[in-house]
Formats: sequence, structure tokens, C-alpha cells
Amino acid sequence: MYAVVLAGGGGTRLWPLSRPDRPKPFLKLLGDETLIQRTVARLAPLVSPQDVYVVADRRHLSLVAEQLPAIPAANLIGEPIGRNTAAAVALAAEAIARPDGEVMIVLPADAHIADEAGFRDALAAAGEVARGGSLVTLGVMPDRPETGYGYVLARPPAREVAGRPTFAVERFVEKPTADRAAEMIATGMASWNAGIFAWTRATIRDRLARHAPDILGPLRAICQAGTTTDLDTAYPALRATSIDYAVMEPASLEGDVAVVPMSVGWSDLGSWAALRDAWREDSPSPEPGVTVGLGNRRDLGSTDTLVLAEGRLVVTIGLHDVIIVDTPDALLVCSAERSQEVRKIAEEMSRRDSVAKEEKKP
Repeated sequence: MYAVVLAGGGGTRLWPLSRPDRPKPFLKLLGDETLIQRTVARLAPLVSPQDVYVVADRRHLSLVAEQLPAIPAANLIGEPIGRNTAAAVALAAEAIARPDGEVMIVLPADAHIADEAGFRDALAAAGEVARGGSLVTLGVMPDRPETGYGYVLARPPAREVAGRPTFAVERFVEKPTADRAAEMIATGMASWNAGIFAWTRATIRDRLARHAPDILGPLRAICQAGTTTDLDTAYPALRATSIDYAVMEPASLEGDVAVVPMSVGWSDLGSWAALRDAWREDSPSPEPGVTVGLGNRRDLGSTDTLVLAEGRLVVTIGLHDVIIVDTPDALLVCSAERSQEVRKIAEEMSRRDSVAKEEKKP
């Protein structure tokens, strides 16, 4: 078994702390380790560092090497440009020379998982299912009708593998309405799509060839030829789509996907509100409504509020459900309910920076 950690993405929803030169996976948001360091550490002893591979933007490979010195340099794979997870998975499947029958785990670099032993148990069960030729996804048992996540709908009956129930996947559902999410949860057969997968190398290469030949074909030819120059030319032209859309969803309609449900305290830390909740849960005495944060801050009577102060003193009084992130060059103040919209601001600023750079060119 080997693991492919996907460390792409700009982490725009955690602006202004997460920036293009140091995105979310490389930040110490929970404790003394960065998110990518914690991701690799929790795989042991199921997967050793020598069997971990990282796919990242080429600009960030030095950060990966700096933060993960136990991973061999040959295990670091650089993308010329981000083209979403389908291209990243296809590149890993072609570039990493492992036996066809060996199980490949694919997981994001920036998730939070509280029960790490339980997570490894779920991965081991997923690996057993994957050895039988299925594409496997790990589903997070939901505790609320969340509209910001995709869902995996399972089909009974359950099959026990390595002491855990597994199910065939009926279909994937993308970010439903609150009412639809509540309906799915009530069936007991719905789980959140965590973007964590297991399959053999042979299986994923076969399914990519079946469902996404336009992505796999150019990468296979380039990897077989061994020319990075061709990769630089071809990669930007690849279809930018997720592995969920490209492979998992069409494969599920053919009865080709299984799900291993898990309840391990998972969060994708996809917004400041999610990080606030993770900080609160990790506190010595987690309580609903408490204000959390880091840095030089003082509070009087605020609730459900996050404050991150990197420099000057930040004082809050009587706030509720507010996010405040104060960095040396930017200040974010927003409603926690709308913290997902931070991405829009970050993307707008990135576009402005690109335009400004173009205008400065002679």
C-alpha cells in the first residue's frame, strides 16, 4: 500500500492567512505541525514515509521537501499548473512506478481528523475492498445537513470487511439544499464525500482510460517518453475537473464504486468557520459558543467568534458568529455564516494582481 497526497489548490477560503506562495497545507493551523505534516504523520504505521508520494504545484515542491524531509525527493511530483484532482490522480497513476495490483490511497493534504487510529482502520478496510478491483471512497458519517459538502449515497446491504461495514455506492450528490441534505441523512445511507479514495494502480488506470481518456492519454504518453518539457506544454491544455466528476460519478452508475463509512472527527477546514469549530473541539474543555483564536487578542463577552491576531492587539467586545483575521498586510472581518465567500475576495484580488503584473510588463 502506498499513499498519494494531493497538495494542490490555493486555499483561497482561508485568505488572508493562506496565500499563493504558502497555501493552506503548509500552514500551522492546528498545533505545532502544518496540515501536510499532520496528514503524513497520521498515515503511520499503515504507510511509511518512503511509501508516501506528494503531488503539488511545482512552485511548492521546496516547501514540501522542507516540511517532509523523511519523504524521498523522488517521491515529489510537480504539476506545472493546477488542473484539479483528475489530472493530479492521472499523473500519479502514470508517473509512480508501483506494481499494478498494489493499493494506492489518495487523500488531500489539508484535512483535519480527530480520531487518527479510527481513520487508519477505515483506510485499511478500504484497501481490502480495493484489492478486489473496486474504486473505494471513504464517507464521513454526517452530524448535520451540511450544504457545503458533496454526499455519497450507499445502497444496502452492508458487507463487513476488516470489521467495518462497506456498501456499494448508488450515486454521488453534489452540494444539496438543506432540505435535500436532511432527507438523505434521514435514510441512514448518506455520508459526506471526503475526497479520500483507495484503488489499485491497475484499476484507476483502467477507469481513467474508460471515463477520462482525454486526461489520461496525454499524461501516459508523456510519462512513457519521460520528457518534462512535454508535460509543461500538455498539462495546461488538460480538462480541469475533479476525480469525482471524471471517474467516480460515472463509475458509480455502473456499480463500480464502494464506500467505507467512518466517524473520525473529520473536517476539510474549508472555511474560517470550519477552522473555528476545529479549534473549539481541540480545546481542553470544548464548549458550544466559546470564542477561540490565536495571537495577541483580548475578548469581553463574545460568542462563536474566531480571532487570529498576527501582530497588533485585537480587542473584541460582544460579538457573535464573527471571523477576524489580522495579518501584517490585510484584515478580514466577516460573518462566520458567510465565511465561504472569502474565496470570492481572494480570487478577485488574485485577478487584479495578475492584471497589474501584465500592465507593468514593457
